Amino acid sequence: MKVKRAHILLPQELVKEIDSIVGPRGRSAFLVETAREAVRRKKLLRFLERDTPAWKDADHPELGPSAAEFVRELRQESEKKRAKKQRRAKK
Repeated sequence: MKVKRAHILLPQELVKEIDSIVGPRGRSAFLVETAREAVRRKKLLRFLERDTPAWKDADHPELGPSAAEFVRELRQESEKKRAKKQRRAKK
């Protein structure tokens, strides 16, 4: 991963708090981790605030006209497998 040096200004009290948690040698790693978490959270919030739906029927043709029918088929397949295992166990 490429690294870019960035000059940032932080309040002195905040730097002391960070150093008390991770030490002065762990400051950069702490700030990188914290920034990544903040970016991920901001992206997620932006995504959740969108008006466009996250789910598109065209992306899931296996569901066909009905999600209920798809689930019903999955359950039937599962039930057949379970019944087959039970018959084998009785032999």
